[in-house]
Amino acid sequence: MRNKSQPMSENNEIPRRSALKTMASSAALAATSGIAVKAAHHESKGSLKGNIHHSVCKWCYRNQTLEEVCQKAKNIGIEAIDLLGVEDYPTVKKYGLTCSTTKGVPGGIKGGLNRLENHDAIVEFFEYTLPLAKNGGSPNVICFSGNREGMGEEQGLENCAIGLKRIAPVAERHGVTVIMEQLNSKRNHPDYMCDNTPWGVELCDRVGSERFKLLYDIYHMQIMEGDVIDTIKEFHTYYGHYHTGGVPGRHEIDDTQELYYPAIMRAIVETGYKGYVAQEFIPASDDPLNSLELAVKICDV
Repeated sequence: MRNKSQPMSENNEIPRRSALKTMASSAALAATSGIAVKAAHHESKGSLKGNIHHSVCKWCYRNQTLEEVCQKAKNIGIEAIDLLGVEDYPTVKKYGLTCSTTKGVPGGIKGGLNRLENHDAIVEFFEYTLPLAKNGGSPNVICFSGNREGMGEEQGLENCAIGLKRIAPVAERHGVTVIMEQLNSKRNHPDYMCDNTPWGVELCDRVGSERFKLLYDIYHMQIMEGDVIDTIKEFHTYYGHYHTGGVPGRHEIDDTQELYYPAIMRAIVETGYKGYVAQEFIPASDDPLNSLELAVKICDV
């Protein structure tokens, strides 16, 4: 076990088996060709430097269609769209993009893996979705710890590890990473359990699989812990994905907020990270897609 420092949406809920099966026909369209993440990485990206593999969360652009976001993403050199369902794979494929993280786990943020009674439905979802993610070129599928609701930290760790040890062999077989998002419980997700680095790192150690990692959300962890750059440097091997967002407010990542994203991105690059960094801020400007383009330029170190 590694030495741990001191403390360090969006509901993706869908019905169970019947709803999952209805998505198969759409997902199969993407599965036939398999969007290779490596191929996307090697495409020419215009004036972008190529050190960061850029992605964007569609949910932040509620007034734009997925097609519109894909078109803008393609134009500015973004390689992937984040937090989509398997039914969205054909749309991103049409634009030469991929889905950097697949959503849809039953229970969503609040009803996660820290409750044993949730495990069967969650495991069933992953058994169905991980092969589709593999064939569709999506490298990650998201999961959540769930809320505490009076549960102790140790019990939550134990329960989450039990569920994830059922999922990890499937993820390993298909070469897709299951990522648990770290969220702040101070402002946006009260009572969420995986809200700090030591807890998340301990969970990774207990699961013991390279196909289970953490989603380090810079916005959320700045609120909970700060010390972002040193935390990334110390625990980068535990992180399988990154999200951005301005603090305070979760808006643009420009000079209106307290984080300096060029330095954070340089720290990520220096760790040797080759995955995606997804923009997950909620634009406050009148031109949200222009804000997205500016954010990519800020992060393109």
